[in-house]
Amino acid sequence: MHSLDGIKVLDLSRVLAGPWCTQTLADLGADVVKVERPGVGDDTRGWGPPFLQTAAQTDSAESAYFLGANRNKRSITCDLSSADGQQLIRALALKADVLVENFKVGDMQRYGLDYASIKAINPRLVYCSITGFGQTGPYAERAGYDFAVQAMGGLMSVTGERDDAGGGPQKVGVAVADLFTGMYATVSILAALRHVERTGSGQHIDMALLDTQVAMLANLGANYLINSPTKPPPGRMGNAHVNIVPYQVFEVAANTAGERDFLIVAVGNDSQYAKFCECIGHPEWASDERFVRNQGRVIHRDVLIPMLASALMAHGKKHWLALLEAAKVPCGPINNLAEVFVDPHVLERGMVQQWQHPLKADLSLVASPIKMSETPVRQDLPPPMLGQHTQQVIDEWLG
Repeated sequence: MHSLDGIKVLDLSRVLAGPWCTQTLADLGADVVKVERPGVGDDTRGWGPPFLQTAAQTDSAESAYFLGANRNKRSITCDLSSADGQQLIRALALKADVLVENFKVGDMQRYGLDYASIKAINPRLVYCSITGFGQTGPYAERAGYDFAVQAMGGLMSVTGERDDAGGGPQKVGVAVADLFTGMYATVSILAALRHVERTGSGQHIDMALLDTQVAMLANLGANYLINSPTKPPPGRMGNAHVNIVPYQVFEVAANTAGERDFLIVAVGNDSQYAKFCECIGHPEWASDERFVRNQGRVIHRDVLIPMLASALMAHGKKHWLALLEAAKVPCGPINNLAEVFVDPHVLERGMVQQWQHPLKADLSLVASPIKMSETPVRQDLPPPMLGQHTQQVIDEWLG
């Protein structure tokens, strides 16, 4: 049994934000039907290399990007620009509990598949629209991509090395605006389904990448709004934290190959700071009145950090990690992906799963992080081939 057994989701989204949302719903047990363009499919099917290899060791049409956001779904093909395609979507929407789309504002209305049109035939439907800038506002008709939204939403102004240390605007390594929007959309859909359960009425959900990115500014956004207009907006701080010290990357002694090495220290409170000072051989720094409280450490950051950095250069990463972990001081290595996927804790937690894909047996993919005691997530449908389930879905949903 799964949490969303019996929930039918019609997924008209592509690329990442929408598929990330519907993949989560699918993991939780929903029957997610992904609608794709005939002969082409989701744009991300072609976003590679890498691609899955065929038996002849040539690139298939299945990119790793697509595989990472579409597990536990079924795929059908449908031409939304045709009258027959539009009629098929209406028929499927009549049977669906949820519809997710991320077309540009106005496209769905042009096809006669907008919320008002679909609500007329299925008033219980939860209809989620995901766009770059939302259904209203001066930017509503713009195409929106994660990279642009990270820039417009302020994230790139606070990400990267300090300007005085040679830094400049820097995007995050993964498409966080897309991913967070997908997760906010998932939460909104679950809340809307609860509303349907209580009232029998569906609703329209308007999710925008830019809205999500602004919300994601979190403490930095709050800092600015509280300080504005008396202080300038926060800037890039490299790997340091604007409100907590010490909470950053530190260089340590070179590794056995003579290469530079690093670790992170994430001291979250004053007692952890005292333990940290003991570990690095300077307990007196914990009683220095400038550094006793986090507020003082933030104010005197430019004095304290060089002192800590110098002390940590005395030994290598393994030495410090063993000492700090034993003292319960939050810390960690900076792993590359090869190290992540052989980490014994990552493996023990089941974060790599094998799937039986038509092109590759035992296909390894990253797993869902959701672990539920009574209704575990699914692992039965590998990411689908283009149109793999068209007839099956028509028979089951409309037969």
